Amino acid sequence: MQSDLQIWQLVWQASWTVKIVMLILLAASVSSWVIIFRKRQMLAAAKKGADDFEERFWSGTDLTRLYESISRNNAGNSGMERVFEAGFREFSRMREQGRMTAGILLEAAQRAMRIALARETDRLEQHLSYLATVGSTSPYIGLFGTVWGIMISFHQLANVNQATIAMVAPGISEALIATAMGLFAAIPAVIAYNRYSNQVERLEMRYDNFTEELASILQRQALSLADA
Repeated sequence: MQSDLQIWQLVWQASWTVKIVMLILLAASVSSWVIIFRKRQMLAAAKKGADDFEERFWSGTDLTRLYESISRNNAGNSGMERVFEAGFREFSRMREQGRMTAGILLEAAQRAMRIALARETDRLEQHLSYLATVGSTSPYIGLFGTVWGIMISFHQLANVNQATIAMVAPGISEALIATAMGLFAAIPAVIAYNRYSNQVERLEMRYDNFTEELASILQRQALSLADA
C-alpha cells in the first residue's frame, strides 16, 4: 500500500511535461485495450461465421435457396456469406438478362466477389494500424518523458553547492515511470497486433479460396446454361 502511495506521489510531483507524456500513454493504453477486446470478439465471430457457412455451403444445399436465405438475414451475415451473396446476386442478375456468354457471367460474378472481398478485408484490418502505431511509438514517447524528467532533475542541481544522490533520486524515479508506462502501453499492443494480423491473414486466405471455389461452381452452371 505504501509502495502504491509512493508511485502516485511521484506521478503527482512530476513536471507538467512528464505528466502530459503519462496522460498520452495512459490514453493510448486504454484505447488499445478497447480495440484489443473488440477485435478479439469480431475475429472470433468472423471465424465462427465462416465455419458455419462453409458447412452449409458444402452440405449439398441448392445455391439459389442458400442465397435467398442469406438475403433475408442480411444484417447478421458473416464475411464469407456477404462474398457469396455479392457473387451469386450478380451472377443471377446477369443470367436473367439473357444472351450472356459463360465468360461474361463468370467475369461479372468474380468482379462482384472481388469488391465484396476487398470490403471484408478492410473491415477485418480496421484499427490494426492503430495497435501497430501504439506498439512502435509508446516506448519512445515514454523515453522522451524520462529524458525530460532527468534533464530537469540535473538542471535543479545547478543551484546546489553539494549534490547528493538523494537530491536527484526522486526526480529520476518520476521520470522512469514514464518509460514504464510506455512499455506497459506498447507490449500488449504489439502482441495483439501480431496475433490479430495472423488471424486476419488466415481469414482473408479462406475468403479468397472460397471465391475461387465458388467461381468454379458458377462457371459450370454458366457452361450448362450455354449448352442448354
